[in-house]
Amino acid sequence: MHDFDRTDDANEDFQTTALVHMDALFNSAVRMTGNVADAEDLVQETFLKAFRFFARFRKDSNCLAWLFKIMKNSYINRFRQKSREPATVSIDAGLPGQEGTFLETPGHEMEPADSMYSRILDDEVEDAVRSLPEEFKLVVLLSDVEGMQYREIADVLGCPVGTVRSRLSRGRSHLRKHLQSYARELGYLEKDTGR
Repeated sequence: MHDFDRTDDANEDFQTTALVHMDALFNSAVRMTGNVADAEDLVQETFLKAFRFFARFRKDSNCLAWLFKIMKNSYINRFRQKSREPATVSIDAGLPGQEGTFLETPGHEMEPADSMYSRILDDEVEDAVRSLPEEFKLVVLLSDVEGMQYREIADVLGCPVGTVRSRLSRGRSHLRKHLQSYARELGYLEKDTGR
């Protein structure tokens, strides 16, 4: 019997338990990957793995945290794989009347028009979140965007709660420093008068 040969009850259980979290996973995947296409691929991979191993899911545990753990592992595996790929040169680069990118670094292509959170956040905030080191970015996203508790984040990341607190504090500190001048421009902080 294949993993995908399931009863209707098992399929319905997966839909009502796991698929209800698709929007939350997709929003976080967009923030993690930086573009919609990669986020869609990551979420699809996450749900395929979750469906395959759904029989192992403990019904008394947090399904969203379980899905985030699968997604985090898939994201890390994709990041490692892309970092090993060589840079590519576009064959369309430099053709008359066409704009092309001479050097594209794998995993760093951006699609600002497609980026979901570019519509929600200002460019400065988006850049600040993207600039966070990976170890801080995921903790900040899970806590401040998804509203997960420290224990849930620790389970997703496979680390102690103290590490989650430390990374969250350092991630927020990094964002605060990065956005200080932007906050002044918007009037959230008093401007420096030089006194």
